[in-house]
Amino acid sequence: MLRALAALANPHRLRIVAALAGGRNYVSRLARELGMSRPLLHMHLQRLEAAGLVAGTLELSEDGKAMKYFAVTPFALTLTPAAIAVAARTLGDDHAPGDRTEGAR
Repeated sequence: MLRALAALANPHRLRIVAALAGGRNYVSRLARELGMSRPLLHMHLQRLEAAGLVAGTLELSEDGKAMKYFAVTPFALTLTPAAIAVAARTLGDDHAPGDRTEGAR
């Protein structure tokens, strides 16, 4: 739950999940549709994939070009006080597994 919430706390990642909610897409087209550079998109997709929110597959096009497709994985997050208490007990020193606050590097 903590990885998913940390991943979804970024507005770019919310836009990516929203764009993929309509169906899978390959990186170049998704970057164009979102107006985002491919390196930046890749970084955000890696964070979403690490959180289990999207999955990527490498496929060959008809002309033999390798294309990376991404799709949203089925997920549901239920936030309740009890679920938050369980998540809080699992916190270590890092506070947000799999992600850091965007300007903290």
